[in-house]
Amino acid sequence: MSVFKNIPTIQFEGKGSDNPFAFKHYNPKEVVLGKTMEEHLRFAVAYWHTYVANGTDQFGVGTAVRDWDKFSGLDLAKARVEANFEFMEKLDIPYFCFHDVDIAPEGATLAESNKNLDVIVAQIKDNMKSSGRKLLWNTANMFSNPRYVFGAGTAVNADVYAYAAAQVKKGLEVGKELGGENYVFWGGREGYETLLNTDMAFELDNLARLYHMAIDYANQIGFDAQFLIEPKPKEPTKHQYDFDAATTIAFLQKYGLQDKFKLNLEANHATLAGHTFEHEIRVSAINGMLGSLDANQGDYLLGWDTDEFPTDLYSTTLAMYEVLKAGGLGRGGVNFDAKVRRGSFEVDDLFFAHIAGMDSFAWGLKAAAKLIEGRVLDSIIENRYRSFKEGIGADVVSGKATLASLEAYALQNSVIKNESGRQERIKNILNDVIFSV
Repeated sequence: MSVFKNIPTIQFEGKGSDNPFAFKHYNPKEVVLGKTMEEHLRFAVAYWHTYVANGTDQFGVGTAVRDWDKFSGLDLAKARVEANFEFMEKLDIPYFCFHDVDIAPEGATLAESNKNLDVIVAQIKDNMKSSGRKLLWNTANMFSNPRYVFGAGTAVNADVYAYAAAQVKKGLEVGKELGGENYVFWGGREGYETLLNTDMAFELDNLARLYHMAIDYANQIGFDAQFLIEPKPKEPTKHQYDFDAATTIAFLQKYGLQDKFKLNLEANHATLAGHTFEHEIRVSAINGMLGSLDANQGDYLLGWDTDEFPTDLYSTTLAMYEVLKAGGLGRGGVNFDAKVRRGSFEVDDLFFAHIAGMDSFAWGLKAAAKLIEGRVLDSIIENRYRSFKEGIGADVVSGKATLASLEAYALQNSVIKNESGRQERIKNILNDVIFSV
């Protein structure tokens, strides 16, 4: 039975269209820099925000009007599966993502939880087969249940650690069963509140042990998904061990995990870490660890993870510029880890939100391609660093220079002349490119 029967199939109609149920910029078959938009962007629906979230906040109960909420337990889980595949078909989104507890209710025991998962995974698998939709990634929710009050992989209680490991094991089995292209670890409570009662080194060692066990088990069962870690600062733990891309990369390098993991980067998490989205993407890319993106945006006036749908064209352009310069997302994609606002409570709003996000990233993709094709930023950067192409600068780059040779050069070079960085001019050029798309 259709739950979106009054919603048409969303198609590309172009910039001149005034149809709210149409794409203005996202044309999946349009070729940009040798690949279709669909191939570049690999859009995914976030199960937790789209079908589970109901608009509840700290100050009020949920407002969302959802047809499937008339059910409960496994019946509710089954109804959400049907809604997911109908929603993906109407938007022609190829991928979806989920946590284990998003798709199936937790039971009173681990065995009961696993049994519930088996029922829903079988239903999902049937729908994937008939629809051709795919799983971008799955993960285990090891932060919501009270057992994880002190973390999961960094838990102070070995019983909790064992439960978390069992959840990961099941998650890997589910990922293999559904052909997941990636598997994500999000350390929702992997951090600490105070050093006064924390053995940081021991907790980090244990977290690394869990990741190594996961790699071993994935190899054992033949699950060849790309492993991803999602950096997240501040929330909910004051000191998150996976604070940002650089911190996470350092952790992976210390524990010999750098060849097994890449990063799943979220825009709003970058904001909370005091970075831009494009900064986190570049840090990951230059370290060979760009894996996948969680697409959303935060509110700069608020200090928490608001998970708004991405509509900032500067952010989407600069993010896609970094992705294109890095050679693309590979097995990753653009997952809409975003939720409609509490006041946008009708089912139509789920479609309007995803249309806005998909159009914004398509616009950003086209603008980023123009920047690359015109070598706009490349030319500026090459000119800015040109002094390292010849003379003493070339000696530095080649390794020929020494402190003594640099001192000798500096002693006889009496005049140093810097040039303007022209930041305002560059931003105006960026404006021209973005709004000419």
